[in-house]
Amino acid sequence: MDAAAALPLAIFAVTYVGLALGKLPMVRVDRCGVALIGAVAMVVSGVLSESAALHAVDFHTLALLLGMMIIVANLRLSGVFSWLAERIFGRAHTGFALLATTVVLSGVLAAFFVNDVICLVLAPVVMDVAAQAGVSAVPLLLGLATASNVGSAATVTGNPQNMIVAGFAHLDYVQFLLRLAPGALAGLLVDYAIIAWVYRRTLAGHRRADSEAPGDAIPNLDKGAAIKAGIVTAGALVCFALGYPTGVVALSAAALMLVVQNVRPDLVYAQVDWTMLLMFAGLFVVVGGAAATGFQKDLIRLVGMERLTHPAVLAATVAALSNLVSNVPAVLLFRPLYPLLGSSQRVALLLAAVSTYAGNLTLLGSIANLIVIENARRRGIEVEFREHLLVGIPITVVTIAIAVALLR
Repeated sequence: MDAAAALPLAIFAVTYVGLALGKLPMVRVDRCGVALIGAVAMVVSGVLSESAALHAVDFHTLALLLGMMIIVANLRLSGVFSWLAERIFGRAHTGFALLATTVVLSGVLAAFFVNDVICLVLAPVVMDVAAQAGVSAVPLLLGLATASNVGSAATVTGNPQNMIVAGFAHLDYVQFLLRLAPGALAGLLVDYAIIAWVYRRTLAGHRRADSEAPGDAIPNLDKGAAIKAGIVTAGALVCFALGYPTGVVALSAAALMLVVQNVRPDLVYAQVDWTMLLMFAGLFVVVGGAAATGFQKDLIRLVGMERLTHPAVLAATVAALSNLVSNVPAVLLFRPLYPLLGSSQRVALLLAAVSTYAGNLTLLGSIANLIVIENARRRGIEVEFREHLLVGIPITVVTIAIAVALLR
């Protein structure tokens, strides 16, 4: 590797260290700022021209993510998610039934809508249900966080890393669903079994009276807005299944939502995670600058093609990176390596599945985990790091093993 590669790789390394730490030393900058600074440095230093930097950004993935955020925002503001959760939880009357309901509901919803948003919507409902049932909220909250991660692996729209992988590997929605949904379904069963076993004494013996079921008190639901949002969302999912470009479909559905819904646009925009979109754009440029050095060829030569393409080795590498720098940066790191790994569907699907399942290893492994924990803390409920590890380690190991077995 020549001296010309030193600067872009140094920028790349500093950016990824900042992502791992969540900040840059002695500077008040978050992960989004780290990615933006790295991207600007790649252009200002001359590593990438402005046109090359723009070319490095995957606008299809950003369009898909933005469109899904607007779709989900409309569903949330119309009260669909809260209403659905309250009605379904109203049918669960024991601790184990509440855990099963939490796992299934969060896992299924996360499969079609971004898992972070599902955790944001369901966390307060889960804590209310736990309080009414007189059962500890901790196992239910752990079920919510872990199941939303596991379920989100099933489809392209489940989480950002799936969108990125599907984009650079050119995987269509149905193709992705057929290959990863079986593993996700098995993973939800594993998720429930492990949490139920660890918290078997906590969950046993609790029974909620029918009069206390939250489904008896129907939450605020704007029926007109909910029906329109449901129709547009169903149409988008059908178009995904028919193979239309996911980014175009998502943005079209989002635009249609803005036209037909009687919701203040600023309330919708407030639900969009603009910092996430900016961070992704920055990371695309940073990775593009590093890829321009040809480092991936040297890395493959150093590690060995056969070794890295072995499913178990690739899974272990992705899982480690996902917990070091978070799953989205980890997946982006593999983007320039993908052609050198054979551009196979198996490699792409393994990247998506393992980077998602790896998010359950620790409390810090995914944004979904942090959302649940922060919501719990505001209500005076503490979920300790050790408690999460007790369920996170076995759930992560078993779900990744299932993914490797199914994708061999």
